[in-house]
Amino acid sequence: MDISTTPSSALVSEERLAEILANPGFGLHFTDHMFTVEWTPEAGWHGARIEPYGPLTLDPATAVLHYAQETFEGMKAYRHEDGSIWSFRPEENAARMVRSSHRLAFPVLDVEDFVQAVDALVELDQRWVPEPAGEKSLYLRPFMIATEKFLGVRPSQHVTFMVIASPAGAYFKGGVKPVTLWLTEEYTRAGRGGMGAAKTGGNYASSLVAQQEAIAQGCDQVVFLDAQEGRYVEELGGMNMYFVHDDGTIVTPETGTILEGITRSSIIELAGKLGHQVVERRFSIDEWREGVASGRITEIFACGTAAVVTPVGELRWEGGSVPAPRSDDLTMRIRRALVDIQYGRAEDTFGWMHRIV
Repeated sequence: MDISTTPSSALVSEERLAEILANPGFGLHFTDHMFTVEWTPEAGWHGARIEPYGPLTLDPATAVLHYAQETFEGMKAYRHEDGSIWSFRPEENAARMVRSSHRLAFPVLDVEDFVQAVDALVELDQRWVPEPAGEKSLYLRPFMIATEKFLGVRPSQHVTFMVIASPAGAYFKGGVKPVTLWLTEEYTRAGRGGMGAAKTGGNYASSLVAQQEAIAQGCDQVVFLDAQEGRYVEELGGMNMYFVHDDGTIVTPETGTILEGITRSSIIELAGKLGHQVVERRFSIDEWREGVASGRITEIFACGTAAVVTPVGELRWEGGSVPAPRSDDLTMRIRRALVDIQYGRAEDTFGWMHRIV
């Protein structure tokens, strides 16, 4: 893409930026600029530009506001000790957005253009990438929305792709700790043939009421079962799951109705290199209960871009619970190995890291 750049005339001051990066939180502060490119059937993708970060002006009849034609990605840029800046498997995020675009009837943004857009924004706003201490990073949010002004159920004839960025602190304040999970037996996240494998806002909106239920029960996250039989573990509200067995094998729920997480696929490769076979198959809630009780399941963990890898503790449901497994040794070993690659503390033998600056 030919990207034009309009630098901001109101950059955040160095003093204020230092305050933000000292304690960025998550999704609270945004960099000085944003990337935008638009699509129409006649012109294709056009008008690629980086300009000062600011509000969007949308007509009340803008399609995305009514019919939820929208996809997004979540990824990070990491500063290494030598000052260089890297992203983690950006081409995989781009490829997943291609798959999401097909499911949402969007035009496809080429993988190379996706990566170029992200790189260009990070390079311009590189001062916003925190130092690596404390697992800080720059969170990147590419997204695509239907921006045609019309009321009617059909694919939008005007589409906007954007990238914004926000500095992020460590997901776990005070160190990694097991999350307590609530099993929802009323709500499901997706069914076969639905949008479960697409990264689209509607999937997350549908999880919110169940997440509210989990919090009301004193839990951190919610577990969803399959929509057809209500027996098989699928995923959390925004994380994939793994079950470590006493023979060293690891089971993760198969894809089809769940999000194909970038961290998920990376762990499958990483665990294999560490000598652990990962099996992708249906995994029932009864197998979870019985496996922990018998000691067959020794560890459970979840993964995602924000938390990377987190051990899973107690599982609760109406009228019962399963205690936490007895160990998190492999969980933390996998987590350290992955984080060390992302921050340049270990050799990237997989070729996952992409240098931006």
